[in-house]
Amino acid sequence: MSGRGTRSRLTLAVTAASMSLVLAACSGDSTASPEPAEPPASRGAANPDAPAEQEPPTSEAVISANVEKGADDVAVDTAVAISVTKGTFDSVVVRDATHNQKVAGSLNEFDAKWTADDLLESGTRYVVSATATDSAGLVAKTRTRFSTEDLSLDQQTYPNIIPLQGETVGVGMPVIVQFDIPVANRADFERRMHVSASPSTVGSWHWMSDDEVHWRPKSYWHSGTEVDVHLDLNSVDAGNGIYGQVDRDVSFTVGRSVVMRADLDTLRMPVFVGGEHARTLEITAGKQGFRTRSGTKLIMEKFESKRFDAATVGIERGDPEYYNIPRVQYAQRLTFSGEFIHAAPWSVDDQGERNASHGCVGINTQDAAWLFGLTHRGDPMEVTGTVRRLEKGNGWTDWNQSFAEYKAGSAL
Repeated sequence: MSGRGTRSRLTLAVTAASMSLVLAACSGDSTASPEPAEPPASRGAANPDAPAEQEPPTSEAVISANVEKGADDVAVDTAVAISVTKGTFDSVVVRDATHNQKVAGSLNEFDAKWTADDLLESGTRYVVSATATDSAGLVAKTRTRFSTEDLSLDQQTYPNIIPLQGETVGVGMPVIVQFDIPVANRADFERRMHVSASPSTVGSWHWMSDDEVHWRPKSYWHSGTEVDVHLDLNSVDAGNGIYGQVDRDVSFTVGRSVVMRADLDTLRMPVFVGGEHARTLEITAGKQGFRTRSGTKLIMEKFESKRFDAATVGIERGDPEYYNIPRVQYAQRLTFSGEFIHAAPWSVDDQGERNASHGCVGINTQDAAWLFGLTHRGDPMEVTGTVRRLEKGNGWTDWNQSFAEYKAGSAL
């Protein structure tokens, strides 16, 4: 067993030696000394004779924005602007991610700057995506996220508008904007408040105070005029850390012309409808100590029936002048201080003869009903005959100044 095994190993050794000679003869001159073989190159090692790999070309277009990437307190009075240098935009999309709305905006004439149409919303997340191409056709892209500061209602001022949407008004009606928080930056707000009319009408804004501004035409409105009011105030800086809360739009129509001219000397009041004399009413007005104010007043409110309590104008119970009438008919307010024109059947004998009221203009019930059916808010009553002048702001007192004086109240 052991001899058979030894033979087998010998045979293998001879065979291997023979194969070595054959391989050596095939490899070259049998008389030359064999050169040591070079070790195989390591996998992945650089070949110095191979050309170097080139980095892909980069676009020269550089995209930037006026909001910091990832910012979480961007001011709401920012109008987002996206710009590109050494290139032009292919697309710019800004989205309000909180409300899933696309932000409107436009490119300039060179397609190199995109600007949002509006300012930003409070407490809102935004995403900016932009693509631009340079002169070599290479594309640059950017994607930016940011959020705005979250304002409380105490940091936002709301604009209330008079007249109401769709209302028909008198020829003296001003546009009235009232703010629930005062506006310090009047000029910035006024630049973004617009009144347009058909037919075109010249007019001006006039600030009554930091929380109220009016617009009136140069002269009374033409009957039939269509008026549109647009307040582009959302997120506008009002000053003192306050911003506009919303944009507002209101449209109204001017009705037929009704003008009342109350003469407190003659105690007569001609009424003109459509520029024509329609009727003259006999009136009574404020007696001594309660004189009716002279000046141009506007109808502010209308009540078919209203309680008149003297306590509301400072006359207390127990005073001989005190009154409390539960249902005064056809009452139309003229001032904040309590002057109305209304039916006064208790003073018919005084009407046209003497002043007997506590400041209101009284007329008989039939005339009061007729007048009530004609008028709208904003119809003017031009009162003359007393030295007591109507105070500015005691009602809608816009027509007690010349237009030049009125325009001086603009912030622009």
